[in-house]
Amino acid sequence: MAKKNENNPKLALRQAVPGDVAALVDLTARIYTSEWGHSAEMLRSQQTHFPEGQFVVEYEGNIVGYCATFRIDESVALKPHTWMQITGGGMASRHNPDGNWLYGMEVVVHPDYRGMRIGQRLYQARKRLCDELKLRGITFGGRIPGLSRNIQRYGSAEAYVQAVVEGRRRDPTLSFQLANDFEIIGLLRAYVPTDYDSLGYAAHLVWRNPALLNQPDIPAVKSIRNLPDSVRVATVQYQQRRIGSFEEFATHVEYFTDIAADYNADFVAFPELITLQLLSIENEELSPVETIRKLSHYTPQVKELFSHLAVHYNINIIAGSHPTEQENGDIHNVCYVCLRDGSLHEREKLHPTPSERVVWNVTGGDSAATIQTDCGPIGVMICYDAEFPEVAKHLVDQGALMLFVPFCTDVREGYLRVRYCSQARAIENQCYVILSGNVGNLPGVNNFDIQYGQSCILTPSDFPFARDGIAADSTPNIETVLFADLRLESLARARNAGAVQNLKDRRFDLYETRWLTRPR
Repeated sequence: MAKKNENNPKLALRQAVPGDVAALVDLTARIYTSEWGHSAEMLRSQQTHFPEGQFVVEYEGNIVGYCATFRIDESVALKPHTWMQITGGGMASRHNPDGNWLYGMEVVVHPDYRGMRIGQRLYQARKRLCDELKLRGITFGGRIPGLSRNIQRYGSAEAYVQAVVEGRRRDPTLSFQLANDFEIIGLLRAYVPTDYDSLGYAAHLVWRNPALLNQPDIPAVKSIRNLPDSVRVATVQYQQRRIGSFEEFATHVEYFTDIAADYNADFVAFPELITLQLLSIENEELSPVETIRKLSHYTPQVKELFSHLAVHYNINIIAGSHPTEQENGDIHNVCYVCLRDGSLHEREKLHPTPSERVVWNVTGGDSAATIQTDCGPIGVMICYDAEFPEVAKHLVDQGALMLFVPFCTDVREGYLRVRYCSQARAIENQCYVILSGNVGNLPGVNNFDIQYGQSCILTPSDFPFARDGIAADSTPNIETVLFADLRLESLARARNAGAVQNLKDRRFDLYETRWLTRPR
């Protein structure tokens, strides 16, 4: 059945192109005034010297963020300098193609779009570029806009900056830089003399590439797949509770999304059927089938909520699952995957449990496709689907590196079936599997009275991975959030040179799995 295409990104980070120049002139003029904003000539020059180092963030067709960088030698970058000196008057004319440091000459964010972590996205893009080019690190002069208001209290720029570093004072810009893993190596005097808020000073900041610490310079090598080496994943063990409104549900969900984003997670996963607590709002006496159809009326609000949170908090959300009525009247159990670029993807449960089929009249979906994310391809298996090896194999054959399993189980025996099968999927497919489950009770909601859950993040079983193949595990039946850093490079190493190599050693001469395409 045809579905509305909702996969076009609302927000995209990309390399700047000549066609962006007029919009960037307007954006920088809005931030610095037309007198001090970047001219068209400056912007074209930056792209000419180092096109791969210029980035824009586009939201719903409008450019709302920009950053400019160039390469430079350590001997120049780490010495005292002014902005005009080191950037060649904003032209990036001192770009050295063989320079071993990345210099950040500019970051601007449209004031109407602050709070969407656009600056954070641009800083992450710089770090990825630095890593891809195998550079020593990133350096720049960072503004200190709180200095002028506090100079009398602290007596000197050095004392004010020290107070910010020690956490005794918050500076709107410097505190952000420190939170993004930059360190101060000194102060730059007269860096931008017209920056009166900073009294002309700038903090000389560096981020040292962790891949090159205490190592000799390595020639740049083109990456085959533009993926991060490590991905931080959060999974929410969510307590079902009675609520009085959709807004109350949204508050709970946003709280956990905010927590995961504050810990710099790339993904946050929620449990299967998380939205069933919405039925406690009106608490009507309905048949089970009528109950599920009524819940489906919340579908537009659910999709809007998670899509908004993904963009606002700069995090990819696996939004559990939600019973959704299809155009032909069938009810499917659907996982909405909302990416931080604003795109929304639907993945349906393929295998409804006997209880779902009999009590709620839920029918299964027809396809399992991976989803391309900025951290590599992922797959979704909703609860019972994890107990069918063919589903995981199909997803991994498409390139999935991580499989997310939102689940909902009422008793320990049911939970263990999902847990043990998910661990098997991680081992046999040499991938990561992330489980997220419900806990707590919801009296009066048909087929959803009690919950047993123990969320976890599972790995293959080999030397590069966590002991027992468990990267993170929760205490059963309490509300909590788990985090784990998952190294994608470890998967590649295990698949190509592990103690066992399940993916490579499959006997294709003996058996095969063919996925059927059904007309819709």
